[in-house]
Amino acid sequence: MSVQAMCSTAVVTDLDANILARIWEPDVHLALWRRPLPGSLSPLSSLNWEEIDDIDELISHDTLATDIPALVEAAGYDGMVDALASEIVPLCQRFADIMDCVQMRIRLEVIETDACRKFHADNVSARLLMPLVGPGTQWIHAGDDESIYELQPGEVGLFKGWRWTENPRILHRSPPVAATGATRLLFALNPVERNEGA
Repeated sequence: MSVQAMCSTAVVTDLDANILARIWEPDVHLALWRRPLPGSLSPLSSLNWEEIDDIDELISHDTLATDIPALVEAAGYDGMVDALASEIVPLCQRFADIMDCVQMRIRLEVIETDACRKFHADNVSARLLMPLVGPGTQWIHAGDDESIYELQPGEVGLFKGWRWTENPRILHRSPPVAATGATRLLFALNPVERNEGA
């Protein structure tokens, strides 16, 4: 079943990035920006993953334009720094505006294992996920393990977490890839919670 065909007040989808701001609506637990992977990022799939380091850093809204290119370059994304930065910086800016936060935790991870293989909600107020290479994040309606949906590369999902709602209606997990030999590249972003410090 396609996301487009699914009807649920807990999930809103659109081809327009402005859909992400609807996460603030009480009934919305997943705001999904449906779009193809930008052509400028298609070369990512041919990178040598053994030469790429994961990124997991706190960043400030005020220094995104300089911090993100530096992080991407230091992680080993040779030849892709400009393309990745031009995609990630505006997305972080949009996220900061939606969540009204000045600091964010940014992750860009190469995944080859079955990490987070159980459906769950994160212990954050909200998390943005964007798969870039390989199988995308899977999600379900809480209580329905039969109908599994999957983010496609380039799509952006903004999920409510436990710190926003005591009863998350949408759960997600990493797709099982260990047995397939597939490699995933996942971008994740969440606002810095008070106990994480600056």
